[in-house]
Amino acid sequence: MIDKIAFILIQNGTILSTRTKGKEVYYIPGGKRESGETDGQTLVREVKEELDVDIQPDSINYLETFTAQSHGAKQGVMVQMTCYTATFEGSLTASNEIAELRWLNSGHMAIISEVDKKIFSYLKSKGLIG
Repeated sequence: MIDKIAFILIQNGTILSTRTKGKEVYYIPGGKRESGETDGQTLVREVKEELDVDIQPDSINYLETFTAQSHGAKQGVMVQMTCYTATFEGSLTASNEIAELRWLNSGHMAIISEVDKKIFSYLKSKGLIG
């Protein structure tokens, strides 16, 4: 099981997604925790690394956890994505390994990972994205 933390940012019925350099699929921003990190610490660090903004730690709210086949991994390797919303300071910028930021909705299922498909479906069912 691959344990990941995700930053859910929704605007105008779309969700912020990222494409890593050299990849074709889009992913919700976030990543794996480092040894000893809490979910909140992982979220703050990963969002700073990928989007160059500062998460406000006291604004972090748990949304939901999703599990699916890990994209690009051998069959049976699963990813667990624990999702959080939060407010931030700064301007969203593709940083480090991120090649592109893009606002997506449920019409973009063909270009996102398996776990993101579950997240998008959940958000659509809640009326949060189109």
